[in-house]
Amino acid sequence: MMRLHPVHMTRLLRFASVFVAAVIAVGIDCYGQMDAQFSQYYEMPTYYNPAAAGSTEYLRVRGGTRIQWVGIDNAPRTIVMAADMPLRLFKKNFGVGLVMNQENIGLYRTMSLGAQLSMRFKLFGGELTPGIQLGFIDQSFKGSDVFIPGDDDYHEDNDDAIPRNDLRGHAFDLAAGVWYTHKWFWASVSMTHLTSPAITLSSEASSGSSAQQDFEFTAGRTFYFMAGSNIPIKNTLFEVMPSVMVKSDFTFTVSELTARVRYNKFLTFGVGYRYKDALIATVAADYRNFYLGYSYDYPTGDIARASRGSHEIFVGYRVKLNKGDKNKHRHKNIRIM
Repeated sequence: MMRLHPVHMTRLLRFASVFVAAVIAVGIDCYGQMDAQFSQYYEMPTYYNPAAAGSTEYLRVRGGTRIQWVGIDNAPRTIVMAADMPLRLFKKNFGVGLVMNQENIGLYRTMSLGAQLSMRFKLFGGELTPGIQLGFIDQSFKGSDVFIPGDDDYHEDNDDAIPRNDLRGHAFDLAAGVWYTHKWFWASVSMTHLTSPAITLSSEASSGSSAQQDFEFTAGRTFYFMAGSNIPIKNTLFEVMPSVMVKSDFTFTVSELTARVRYNKFLTFGVGYRYKDALIATVAADYRNFYLGYSYDYPTGDIARASRGSHEIFVGYRVKLNKGDKNKHRHKNIRIM
């Protein structure tokens, strides 16, 4: 029978109590935020917090896709890619990263790109890493594909508020956060869209009109809290990996709890719950620095009447970096080997 060491049990109970307190404090359902939603948030931390860039000793490259609400036409479809690595410069430890995301929802398309920089400091037996992200958001609307049925009682075919030309606009974007890593746990606080950028979607003048149509969309600030731990089970090859995410745009808030078990640092199985939204099942494998992860969301709200759930797949690769001055793996010229 597998048994947790008393010290590890105490850490797990403390982590669980923090999560329960967070859920009670912010237990409001959230359904509409600009950033994409990923059930495997713990595998794509730099998407939510630029301070996670360079938080390991690896060059990490990861990408994935999420197919939201299968069975519903024009539901969100998301693609994300991220890369980060540690960097030793001027005798200081930095992290750098890039992240790209594209999401299609109906006739809307949003693409974001960001460059990340973080700096690592020793603190309380761990590392505290503040980070910043500079980037931009590009948004478009396929107005030329708008179709209003003749028997629609809610919209008028000549409504000027409904654009009929293709629209596009972009804006500068900024994100920042803090990441803390300890041998027992990790924790993260961040905020995206710090400047709350206003994106002006512009189109050419429509037929019969001399005026250009402009529509404005504001990307609201979004706060994220993430935390997790790796707890080995004594005398086994198993480890328990609980994690939590709380996100809020200060109008709506949602919390998510994930519990995973990993065997021999190879196979991982887990379940999760997103408050008033979905039950989550996940499976993943790490092999020779390669990563493959899959998750399935079963909706628990009214949307379950129309959707068969959501699917998410991530793949990745990592390479261990040696930042020291003396690299025992240094390459030699073949002529002098």
